[in-house]
Amino acid sequence: MKYFSRREFIKLCTASVAALGISQVWVPEIGEAYQNAAQGSPPVLWIQGSACNGCSSSLINTVHPNIKEVLNEIINLSFHPGISTETISPLPDYFLNTAKQNKNKFILVVEGAIPTADHGNYHIIGQNSKGEQVTLAGLLEKIGELAETIVAVGSCASFGGISAAEPNDAECVGLEKLIGVSKVINIPGCPPHPDWIVGTLAHLLLFGRPELDDYGRPKVFFEGLIHNNCPRRQYFDNSIFASKFGEEGCLLQIGCKGPLSHGDCPTRLWNGASSWCVNTNAPCIGCTDPSFPELTMPFYKRMPEIQGPGITSTADAIGLGVGAVTAAGLAVHLLGNYFSGRIGKKNSQEDDI
Repeated sequence: MKYFSRREFIKLCTASVAALGISQVWVPEIGEAYQNAAQGSPPVLWIQGSACNGCSSSLINTVHPNIKEVLNEIINLSFHPGISTETISPLPDYFLNTAKQNKNKFILVVEGAIPTADHGNYHIIGQNSKGEQVTLAGLLEKIGELAETIVAVGSCASFGGISAAEPNDAECVGLEKLIGVSKVINIPGCPPHPDWIVGTLAHLLLFGRPELDDYGRPKVFFEGLIHNNCPRRQYFDNSIFASKFGEEGCLLQIGCKGPLSHGDCPTRLWNGASSWCVNTNAPCIGCTDPSFPELTMPFYKRMPEIQGPGITSTADAIGLGVGAVTAAGLAVHLLGNYFSGRIGKKNSQEDDI
């Protein structure tokens, strides 16, 4: 049996992100640690609000561990509207009863924004055993108080996202505006990377709440600016800008929001670590930022001066002293750490960092 300290877990996450993407190196060490923790894992209730189902689709595309391993060996998924095979009726009673039976011991995952107009009646989740209609907003307020941790998956659940964009007739909001920030962990993205979802659940199972930034996002995934690790950063530093799609150069002039957005997309990559937006000549649209999409639209227009954590000037003046580290060098560093025993070995005592 292997044991992981929190520091080792963070090292595996951050080092593997930079080298290959966490999905490619998360086997078998963290998978085994996952299984050990999952023996007593709390129930996970997954509820969908105003959303497109893209976040769930992204989760299903997780590579290592794959979705079968996630569901059968890692988390105790009590309910998911798209994955659960059993029909549950009345659904609101099931949610409330499960929450009460596992008070302060279950994880509530919310995908999608929450409509609040007309007392929440724009989203009726079902009828209870008394025949009363139950709104999503009303249900979340009740079971949110009983949850140990609440995870907002996707930009809509985190900050409102596209669901809360104008005209927003349903008055959709992100989860923390309904419940408050103390229990909520935000995993933004449209959609979020499956590693961000699975990795956050891993941290909750193994070590409790991860360290969060000012917007409630796990720092291990969202601390760095996309701009600073972009493979086209050298073009930016040398003032070589693409003026249309398909041209070589930095994509700032055709709308890239990398200087605004926080995430590890350039180093983690998507679809089994094969590519990401900029690799396909598409500018970053800033989907992990709280201002998405209102302040990041139009997506393909150059952004004006922006404000955000660590950003106080125009995009042209951001972080010029911070060079991108090559993936090859980090891969060597990761493998050196692993084979020298600094990563993946049992520690004599737990690291509290």
